[in-house]
Amino acid sequence: MTRRLGILPIICIFFLFGCKSTQKPVAENPEKTQEVQNEHSIIEEVTSPSEEMEEDEVFNLPPINIAEFRGAWIASVANINWPSKPTLSTENQKKEALEVLDLLENLNFNAVILQVRPQADALYKSDLEPWSYYLTGKSGKAPEPFYDPLEFWINETHKRGMELHVWLNPYRAHHTTGKEIGEKSVIKTNPELVMELKNGMWWMDPANKKVQDKSAEVVLDIVKRYDIDAIHFDDYFYPYASYNGKKDFPDEKSWKEYQVSGGALLKGDWRRKSVNDFIQRISLEIKKEKSYVKFGISPFGIWRPNFPKGIRGMDQYEELFADAKLWLNKGWIDYFSPQLYWSTKQIAQSFPILLGWWESENVTGKHLWPGINLGLEEKEENKGEINSQILIARGILQDNPGVVHWDINQFKKNPQLATALKKGPYANKALVPASPWIDDLPPDFPNPELTVQNEELSISWKPIKESSHYIVYFKYQNSAWDYHLLNKEVLGYKISMFNQENSKLEKIGITSVDRTGNQSNFKEFNLVSLKM
Repeated sequence: MTRRLGILPIICIFFLFGCKSTQKPVAENPEKTQEVQNEHSIIEEVTSPSEEMEEDEVFNLPPINIAEFRGAWIASVANINWPSKPTLSTENQKKEALEVLDLLENLNFNAVILQVRPQADALYKSDLEPWSYYLTGKSGKAPEPFYDPLEFWINETHKRGMELHVWLNPYRAHHTTGKEIGEKSVIKTNPELVMELKNGMWWMDPANKKVQDKSAEVVLDIVKRYDIDAIHFDDYFYPYASYNGKKDFPDEKSWKEYQVSGGALLKGDWRRKSVNDFIQRISLEIKKEKSYVKFGISPFGIWRPNFPKGIRGMDQYEELFADAKLWLNKGWIDYFSPQLYWSTKQIAQSFPILLGWWESENVTGKHLWPGINLGLEEKEENKGEINSQILIARGILQDNPGVVHWDINQFKKNPQLATALKKGPYANKALVPASPWIDDLPPDFPNPELTVQNEELSISWKPIKESSHYIVYFKYQNSAWDYHLLNKEVLGYKISMFNQENSKLEKIGITSVDRTGNQSNFKEFNLVSLKM
């Protein structure tokens, strides 16, 4: 097995959209017409290493780069996205989940970020925290008839060829929309860990070692028991000042304990260090348990006012005690999604200026996929903003493009937005970009068989154990390379020998893809002479 070094070189993805073809996947073990292959096709493999070269000296890259992260947040808090209300039956919860997934699959998304711990509770089977109010309308009550929502989402998401990222809030203990505080809530079981804010929310103390241990235990429990692709935190570290009536966070007890123990940091630095230590700890513990599981964070979009020059807005460094720039600089996270929810015209919070600044701080080369706000297009003057931001992100993040979308309810409110996305930048499927710092070993090459019958070429292959996808690349005469991204269950593909312009199929190739985005060696087959 050869080793791929670094990230695939970029060939601009803009040119991929709009290509038309008549290809279609076929079921496992497709029927072959061996006699036609033997009589009428001469297939020349044009990229095999020469005999003089050692195997590990040659690795053939695919002819085009089709990697782009296309994520969508699915919020359960306040029943924002799913489930739509806390009293749905199990059947209707599943129905709504499938509607969301079918929508995202149709729009060629490739990652779902599902909120499963909105307020120290669980939208999955847990021995550590109670069932969520937002699932059943009563804290601690399991779905009836019973099912595990997270397991259901994982299976259905993977079935559609998408990743499932688990979104948790590490410190929020109770949201104002969460109604009653259940008997198994941390507020009642461990009152020493929480404090009530003036707006009615409850918050766990980020500087408390027991809080850190509790949240870390929840994270590791999910990583161990579920086939997830990533753990995800959003922007809630210390609470926004407005939640406590602009008063300071009520952590006097732990602050005094720190001082008595000989701590010398200023209060703000001490709070930031507590969060920093927790972020680094979670990063290390995830990788120790399952190295391929990514860790992503979506902080507030501005680090500090005037960074870069001219930017104005809330100072998360001083208000949330979140040193998000440090996490990016240190490379503690695998992907970083600052919430850049402003339009390109909003000068004081300019989307392209902020994205360019965050990219300049990405000194370790991790994934930088900004969060963008679908709700911007509710205003007539912002029509086309989402497509523009996706294209801007592609231009700034040329080596590793992608965005995360908030809030998907907009697709129902504004069907034209979904149509524009599908006709524009998301016309074709995309592969989640590889994470070479996690794993850069490519999977095995599929070694396909090619046959031709009735002006149609069939390509089939045996399953590769470590594969999550297969990609068939093809090229017609006088046309650019095109591709089709297939789920791992599909072990064959059929394509017309002539496209709509009556140009003949000239070349075809295939790669297998593992779950961290590595592609196998690419072998191009030149269709030199096919007597039809």
